[in-house]
Amino acid sequence: MKRYFHATINFKKVSPSQMPPLIKRYDLAFFILFTCLVSSANAQEHVNSLGMKFILIPSGTFTMGRIESIESLRKAFPEYEDWRFEQIDDEGPVHPVQITKDFYLSQYEITVGQFRKFIKESGYVPESIRDRTGAYGYNKDYDPNKTERRDAFEGRNSKYSWENPGFPQTENDPATNLSWGDVDYMARWLSQKEGKQYRMPTEAEWEYSCLGGTQTRFGVGDDPDDLSDYANLYDQETAKNWEKWKHLAQKTSDGFPFTSPVGSFKPNAYNLYDMNGNVWEWVSDYYSEKYSPEKAVDPKGPTKKNLQIRRGGSWHTWAFYSRCQFRNWNTAETRYPLLGGRLLMEK
Repeated sequence: MKRYFHATINFKKVSPSQMPPLIKRYDLAFFILFTCLVSSANAQEHVNSLGMKFILIPSGTFTMGRIESIESLRKAFPEYEDWRFEQIDDEGPVHPVQITKDFYLSQYEITVGQFRKFIKESGYVPESIRDRTGAYGYNKDYDPNKTERRDAFEGRNSKYSWENPGFPQTENDPATNLSWGDVDYMARWLSQKEGKQYRMPTEAEWEYSCLGGTQTRFGVGDDPDDLSDYANLYDQETAKNWEKWKHLAQKTSDGFPFTSPVGSFKPNAYNLYDMNGNVWEWVSDYYSEKYSPEKAVDPKGPTKKNLQIRRGGSWHTWAFYSRCQFRNWNTAETRYPLLGGRLLMEK
């Protein structure tokens, strides 16, 4: 194609009277087609200075919140205890939402390599290091029953951080132990550096992107078993390290006991990877126990609360909690080996 494009330039140096009519028409048609294809490709995708690839998500409308009944969920997840179904009232009320502007969302979660490059170029010190309290991490010898919190992970401990979640990672694995402030600073730094507006997605933008034009549980269907093709979740491989929850694990084993390199599984209809699983993703909204249905156009959460929302589930999450409609929350300074992020770039 490059050779032909150069030939096109040479053709224009020839007198029109010397060019056969068929060649002139073919040359012009190819040039128009080539230009349209390049413009279309550039409009649909964007790669920034950190090598983060962004996909254009079209504006549109969707129904936000859990549509299906608790009874329907009980049938789909019969192995779950009753009390788990009583804790998801915050997935409503169901209401229509309009996203009025196209936006770019990073195709993958923030990777270890990208976060490392950001730190090197910006001089930023992540919160887990700056406040010297560290983060949480996996320790095979750690016994949660001997701790007050009985947390599945050891911490906070200064030996854990985004560089050390207690298990090996490649540069292409999603960065973990990121606080809300870490992701927010990364977005603001990129905005200043590139002259584009980066931020975390709102809760509505995130759910809209996860659904991928559907109204299914996972954005890629409703069957928890099928989700194994699309998401790195708590499966038989992960359950080897936490046997007591094996009955809630996926029936399959994907070979990843912890995080997996981003893009290891199938994408959703918007060509976004790991919207379910791998790591939880911070969003920009503060948490509220109920949606505000009157906020139906480009909604944002409360202006100020004590808790931030995270979405999507992780490598240590059961399928029930990786539904597109499920909402989870933490304090902004939380840093955890299940928790990372994904950025939005405004169009």
